[in-house]
Amino acid sequence: MLELLKREGRARRGRFETVHGVVETPVFMNVGTQGAIKGAVEAKELRALGCQIELSNTYHLHLRPGDKLVHELGGLRKFIGWDGPMLTDSGGFQVFSLAALRKITEEGVSFSSHIDGRKIFMGPEESMRIQSHLASTIAMAFDECIENPSPYDYVKASCERTLRWLARCKAELERLNRAPETINKHQLLFGINQGGTYEDLRVWHMREIVKLDCDGYAIGGLAVGETAEEMYRVIDAVEPEMPVDKPRYLMGVGTPVNILEAVWHGVDFFDCVMPTRNARHGHLFTGEGIRNIMNAKYERDERPIDERCGCPVCRNHSRAYLRHLFKAGEALGQRLAVMHNLYFYNNLMAEIRAALDAGAYEAFYRERRGVLGTRI
Repeated sequence: MLELLKREGRARRGRFETVHGVVETPVFMNVGTQGAIKGAVEAKELRALGCQIELSNTYHLHLRPGDKLVHELGGLRKFIGWDGPMLTDSGGFQVFSLAALRKITEEGVSFSSHIDGRKIFMGPEESMRIQSHLASTIAMAFDECIENPSPYDYVKASCERTLRWLARCKAELERLNRAPETINKHQLLFGINQGGTYEDLRVWHMREIVKLDCDGYAIGGLAVGETAEEMYRVIDAVEPEMPVDKPRYLMGVGTPVNILEAVWHGVDFFDCVMPTRNARHGHLFTGEGIRNIMNAKYERDERPIDERCGCPVCRNHSRAYLRHLFKAGEALGQRLAVMHNLYFYNNLMAEIRAALDAGAYEAFYRERRGVLGTRI
C-alpha cells in the first residue's frame, strides 16, 4: 500500500514499500525496454542518475533472450545488474502496436513476431507467467490496447474484455506467487484502466477494476494521439474513483509539462521513452527549456548543457564538446545526452517531491510549466 505523506489539492506525496526497496512518489520510471537503457547506460549507473524504478517490457524479453532463460539466470534484476524495484509492462501495447496479423479472442491474442514472423499466443495467463519468470517487483495486467479515437461500442466491448482478463491475471499471479520455483513470491499486480476518451466508460471500468483489489492502478490508452487537454480530462474523470491508498500510474507519459500537470491531477507513477529518445537526437531538457545541441551557436560554447544541473555530464563536459560528438557521429555523444536527460527527469521528480513536502507545489507547478516546454 501507498503511505500518503502529504497532499496539496489532488497532488500527492507518498512512499511505496516493495520487496525490492522503498519508492518515493511521485516517481518517474526509467525505461529499459529490452533490459537496457537505449544510449548505453548500464543499470548500475542509473542510481547515480537518481533512478528509483527500472521498467522493462514483457513482449520484447519474451522474444529475446526468452523469459525462461532469464528465469534460469536468476530473474531480470540479477540478469541486468539492477538492485532496485522493477516494473514489467504486460506486453499488451506492443502486441497491438508492433505485431502483424494479430487475432483477438476471449482467450488472448494470436500474432506474428515483429522480429522473425513466428506465431505466438499471449493471453492473461501467458503474460503473468512471463512476468513471473522475469521476477519483476510489479507486474502489469494484460489488457487490450485500442486506437484513439475508436467507435464507442468497440471500446465498451474492449473494456469488458480487459476486465475479464484482469480477473484471470490476478488468479494466475496468485497461483504463481505460491509456486516453489517462483523467484519473487511477492510480485505485485497493477490493473489497467481503459476506455479511450469516453469518460463514462473510463469511470465504469475504473470502478469495476477497483473491485478486484489490485496493488495499484494504471491509466492506459492515453498519450497515443489525443490532445493533452483530452488526457487531463480523462484523468479528472477517473481520479475520484481510484483508491487513495494505492499507487496511480499514468502509462507512457510524457513531457516534463505533462508530468507537472498529471501530478497536479493526482498521479504518482510515470514512464516514457521521451528523455532517452530525444537525447539520442540531440534534444536536451534543461531548467530553461529544451536545447538542441546541434545548433551552430554551441560550437564554441564552453558552458555545461544546463548551468544549474548537477549531473555527471554537466559537471564534466561542455556544450561545444557534446555538439562535436554528435556532429562526428561518436556514440559517446548519445550516451552523455541520455545520461543528462535521465538525470533531468529524475531530478525534476525530486524537486516535485520537495515542493510537496514544503506545501509549495502549486507555486512550483505554475512557475515551471510555462518554462519546461519551451524551445531555447
